[in-house]
Amino acid sequence: MAYDQTLSRVETYFDKTATKTWEALTSDAPVSKIRETVRAGRDKMRALMLSRLPVDLTGQRVLDAGCGAGQMTAELAARGATVVAVDISPSLVAIAQKRLPDHHQAQVTFTSGDMLSDTLGLFDHVVAMDSLIYYTAEEIGAALATLDKRTGRNIVFTVAPRTRALMAMWYAGKLFPRSDRSPTMVPHATAPLIAATKRCGVMRPLRPVDRVKSGFYFSQAMELRG
Repeated sequence: MAYDQTLSRVETYFDKTATKTWEALTSDAPVSKIRETVRAGRDKMRALMLSRLPVDLTGQRVLDAGCGAGQMTAELAARGATVVAVDISPSLVAIAQKRLPDHHQAQVTFTSGDMLSDTLGLFDHVVAMDSLIYYTAEEIGAALATLDKRTGRNIVFTVAPRTRALMAMWYAGKLFPRSDRSPTMVPHATAPLIAATKRCGVMRPLRPVDRVKSGFYFSQAMELRG
C-alpha cells in the first residue's frame, strides 16, 4: 500500500505539477543556475549508467523504467536495443515519444503506468534512473525482487545517497508547505539497502557503482548483476 501511495504522489507531481519544468530541464532550453547543475549531474549519471551496459545492444530488450522525457530511451535505441519505455506520467511519455528520432521509433514501445507491471514482459537489462528515489529500502528491495525475476542480465538504478549534505537539504525541504514540494526523496546508506534486498528474496548481489554530485544533484548508482 505504501508503494502505491508514493506512486500516486509521484504521478500527480510529474504529470500535473512539474511537466513543464522537466520538459525544460531535459532539453537545451535556458534554465536557472541551480537547474543547470541538476541537468549536468543527470547527464553525468546517465552516461555512468549506460557504461554498465554493452555498447552494442542489438537484439537485446531493455526496460527504461521511469523513462521521463526520454533521454535514456534515445541512447538505448541508438545502441540498437529494443526498448520498453515506461513512466508513471503520460505527459512525460508523450514528450519522450515526440523527441525520439523517427529512425528509432520502431525500436521503442512507449507506455504509461507502473514500471513493475508484469505485462511489460521479460528483459535483458533494466535501467531505472531516479525512479526509485522516493521509496524506502524495503520498497526498493521488493521492486528489485519483482524486476529480477524478469531480467536476464543486469539492473542498474539510482538512489539518493545518505550524505550529510543531502540530509541537511532533506530536512530543510520539510520546512516548505507540501503543496510547494516534490515527492520527498528517501536517502539510503548502501549496507541497509543491500540487506533489504536480501530480505526481499533477491539472490543476485547488489553493489554500488559510483556517485554523482553536481550542485543540487546527488545520486548513487547501484547495480544488481549476476
